[in-house]
Amino acid sequence: MPTIQRYNASKGFSLLELLIVILIVSMVYFLGFEGVEIGKQRPKALTPLNLKSNIISSELFSGEGTLLCINQCRSCYFRSDVSSPFEAYTSPIDLSNIQAYTIDSYDALTRIEYGRYLDQKICLIMDFFKNGSSTQIILKNDEGSYFLPAFFGEPQRFSSPEEAKEYWLRNTALASDSGAFY
Repeated sequence: MPTIQRYNASKGFSLLELLIVILIVSMVYFLGFEGVEIGKQRPKALTPLNLKSNIISSELFSGEGTLLCINQCRSCYFRSDVSSPFEAYTSPIDLSNIQAYTIDSYDALTRIEYGRYLDQKICLIMDFFKNGSSTQIILKNDEGSYFLPAFFGEPQRFSSPEEAKEYWLRNTALASDSGAFY
C-alpha cells in the first residue's frame, strides 16, 4: 500500500510549484507584451516630417481638411471642410514651439502670423486638398527647419529657414521650367 501512495504523490504538482510557474509566465507576458495591442496600430506623433502623411491617413481626413494648432502647437484641431466645426485632434502631437514661414512675392522669407482661435494664438494652419496637395510651408522649431512641399516629394529637414527657402526657390524654378518643353 505505501508504494501506491508514493506513486500518487509524485504524480501531481504542489501548490508552491504551480504558483511559481504562474508567476514566471505572468512576468514574461508583462515584460514581453507591454504596450502591444493586437490589431490596432498606435498613431505616430505629429512631427514636421510626418505631418502630411499622418493627417492624410487619419480617420478625420475625408479628402480635404484644415489643421489648426494653438497653445504653442501643443493642441491641434481638424475640420473636414470649410463649413464643418473644428474637432480636437486626439493623436499625439510633437510640434512644440513651431514657427511657420512662407515666401512672399519678392522671394523673401516671411514669418506667418495667423491670428487667434479660442482666445489663443494660432501657431499653424495647414490645408489639405482632394488632389493630394497641401499648403506649402517652411516650419522651424528647436530641432531644425523643415520644408513641406505642396505636391510631390517628401518633407526635407534643413539647419535654417534660409536653407529651406533656397530649396523651395530652386524646386519652384525647376517646376516652372519643366513646362518649357510643351
